[in-house]
Amino acid sequence: MKLKSFVVLLSLAAIITATAPTFAAGGGELEHANVNVRDTAAAQRGAQLFVNYCMACHGASYMRYGRLAADLDLSEDTVMKNLVFGDAKIGDTMKTAMQPDDAVKWLGKVPPDLSVIARSRGVDWLYTYMTTFYQDASGGWNNKVLPNASMPHVMWQLQGIQKPVYVTDEAGIETVDELVLHRAGLETPEEYEETVRDLVTFLAYLSEPAQLQRKSIGIWVLLFLAFFTMIAYLLKVEYWRDVH
Repeated sequence: MKLKSFVVLLSLAAIITATAPTFAAGGGELEHANVNVRDTAAAQRGAQLFVNYCMACHGASYMRYGRLAADLDLSEDTVMKNLVFGDAKIGDTMKTAMQPDDAVKWLGKVPPDLSVIARSRGVDWLYTYMTTFYQDASGGWNNKVLPNASMPHVMWQLQGIQKPVYVTDEAGIETVDELVLHRAGLETPEEYEETVRDLVTFLAYLSEPAQLQRKSIGIWVLLFLAFFTMIAYLLKVEYWRDVH
């Protein structure tokens, strides 16, 4: 009986784990980001987007500019000229210039550090979040994934302005069914999706920089284990030959 209960609980856990990431806080399905952290060019473009659009409010205090340069195949001079603003040095972490007291005064709270946001939220959530901002009836910004988000749409000039199409259920509750482009931005919808994908690629790298080396080392470890298994088998055959 205990074994059967354990199997049932294990099955339920597997179902919840498999389905949970596919749904957003707002109730809709998440779009697949399809990011590849090994795409160095995408991560480089994402780093530039991050410092231009995100670092005014959000920091990445676990990442140093020097580590960023080494991992993304950038020279320290390139990083200092294009990704560092103010008096930060190559060995400093990517901290926002906004002071906590000013953040509370202007925004109501201190914006979260984004060092591990991709591990916390998931890349699909981040991708969908950045593509589903819309302008509601009040003229302010809202988000389909995170309704009533306090963050404004900082990349609206690239995407343009989306408007919601509402549906009403049997209980009379009105929800956002889809978003339509009301005013075009500087990029086409396809171009903006690639832009967001680049940003999310960088955030995925930022959340675990060691994954680049870890995956490379893992391949060599598997090859070693396969080779060692073959050697061990040959030794076993040789040792047991005399026994038989």
